[in-house]
Amino acid sequence: MTKTIPTKALPMRVIKIASCLTSSARATLTYHIGCTADNKIYLRVVENTGGGLFSPEWLSLNAIQTAMNQAAIPLTSYPLIELLQGKSTNTPAFLMAALKNEGLVRNLEGKVRGYEILDNSAFISEMNVLMATDINLKVVEIQGDYKTSFALKKKVTVIKPAQPFKTKKPSPPKAAYFEIIDKPSSAN
Repeated sequence: MTKTIPTKALPMRVIKIASCLTSSARATLTYHIGCTADNKIYLRVVENTGGGLFSPEWLSLNAIQTAMNQAAIPLTSYPLIELLQGKSTNTPAFLMAALKNEGLVRNLEGKVRGYEILDNSAFISEMNVLMATDINLKVVEIQGDYKTSFALKKKVTVIKPAQPFKTKKPSPPKAAYFEIIDKPSSAN
């Protein structure tokens, strides 16, 4: 199985920054597409507006396509987990959302997490145009072992009580109050 090279060893040129919804459409992801000096294409997730943690490591498009071509149908994000050093279960699903946004996969009809592989020629053409330029988008470098979530960066206010809470012992149940009404006896 192909493994990714640690981010520190990859001199990456970021050629595209894009955003898309997660598969559940409850959060927005930001991802980078980069290339090495020998024009190998890589992807990584760099931001999630939801609460799910992920690993922002670079993953080779070639390794992704090899894993997907060898995977069972219907295709899921599960085969991508073996390619990642960090074992976050969110990262493969987030990468699939990015691949879907780039037109490399699409959902099977009626499936939220079942995909099929699409022709990649339009994507490769777009990447070749970007790689032929001197574009190198400046981004803040993320350490390879950093797991992140935008939701974790939000400032959270925690209110602590001045005195600890005291719990009351449960009191015995009160007897129910019933009013007894004399019923007139029926005449025989």
